[in-house]
Amino acid sequence: MSDDNLTDVQSRQIADHIREELARRRISRKGLAAQAKISISTLEKTLSGRRPFTLATTIRLEEALGVSLRTKLTTAPASAAPPLAPGELGYYSRPAVSWIEGTYLTLRPSFGDRDAIYAYRTEIAWDDQCSSLVFRESERIDVAFTHAGTVSVPHQSGHIYLIVNRNGQYRLIIVSRPTISGEMYGILTTLQVGRGSQLMPVSAPVVMVPARAVKNIQFGQIRAADRCYALYGKYLKRAVDDQFAVFLAP
Repeated sequence: MSDDNLTDVQSRQIADHIREELARRRISRKGLAAQAKISISTLEKTLSGRRPFTLATTIRLEEALGVSLRTKLTTAPASAAPPLAPGELGYYSRPAVSWIEGTYLTLRPSFGDRDAIYAYRTEIAWDDQCSSLVFRESERIDVAFTHAGTVSVPHQSGHIYLIVNRNGQYRLIIVSRPTISGEMYGILTTLQVGRGSQLMPVSAPVVMVPARAVKNIQFGQIRAADRCYALYGKYLKRAVDDQFAVFLAP
């Protein structure tokens, strides 16, 4: 068995394929390394591009995953290698994150009414000009605060970051990778109007639910009398109860 290194292009293609398989099957890198009988360090370095794949390592990973990682290498020319997102967003390619693209019902507690839930739409899609995923919000009742930004998908943390940067002022959403039913749970950190016109930091649980999974979606300020209130409240409660987000206090 040869230990010849694969080319950089081939290594990137195989890394993208492995990350896609990990996401689809919801298995950890540590688990894959154990099944393939390679060190977790070797797997991490090859997936991040710090070390090329060898034929021996590739074969072991193919056996562990039960798929052929080299099939596309014989048909895909070097020029067909997918573009990568910038390093600050995670060096991901579109095929590796295509499963995140879609339209989501986004839920968080209302900042103005503690008994209400705020619901709006978020669309995540690939932008060729940015060479990355971007997101855009809509269906907000506070239209002036509608956001759009970039999406970071670093391989190390296993989380997804929706980032808004307006002249150095940030708003950040950190959510888990999708559950088996597609929801992404996490935390939102932003600024809200406090006393007078003063702004103050605020954090809250946030849930992104695939729009196709919710019948008769309602957007805006959802109160107890609204038909979607119980369902939306169940989603938000799970974000905290299942510790997708933890809020600490002294």
